[in-house]
Amino acid sequence: MKILLTGATGYIGKRLLPVLLAQNHEVICCVRDLKRFDANSYHSPNVSIIEIDFLENETLNKLPHDIEIAFYLIHSMSAAADEFS
Repeated sequence: MKILLTGATGYIGKRLLPVLLAQNHEVICCVRDLKRFDANSYHSPNVSIIEIDFLENETLNKLPHDIEIAFYLIHSMSAAADEFS
């Protein structure tokens, strides 16, 4: 199955990714900063990374169109409550 994993560098995303790879899924990880994610530590050809900021519309065209499942693990803890949309 082809899975999109947002929040791949977060607490839950880091723990979910190895489980999905162990089940032989193809996982596309969305990260805001490529430097914060080390795909080599997962030793799997089934993991790929795209740098995307969901608050910037122009980066959304990087999203694959053939995703079967998406895990949306993005939060806004760093944003002010009055700026949350």
